[in-house]
Amino acid sequence: MSDCEHKQQAQAEGQAEDKATSCHLPEITFSTFILSLASSTLVQLGEVPDPATGVIKPNTELAKHAIDTLAMLEEKTRKGLDENEKQMLHSLLYELKMKYVCLCDKLNNA
Repeated sequence: MSDCEHKQQAQAEGQAEDKATSCHLPEITFSTFILSLASSTLVQLGEVPDPATGVIKPNTELAKHAIDTLAMLEEKTRKGLDENEKQMLHSLLYELKMKYVCLCDKLNNA
């Protein structure tokens, strides 16, 4: 087999691996971005297991940072969002803040 044939075979194998390991990702929109951040925040709040480890382990520092990031995005994008995006972000922030307060109370009273 020539060098050129080896390269073509290696490239074909690499493409097959890429197809086998690739997954379908959702379209990138403001809503999917915000929902992704909110999902990560739920992991940090210990509401859902970490998808990588399956372990539920709250981290209040990371949760607060994520909530603050979402709040900053709400402030900075206020004039550029449609009503559905504004309402979704506002509702998510409210829910995440309430869960954060409950977690902090639980940890402080433990």
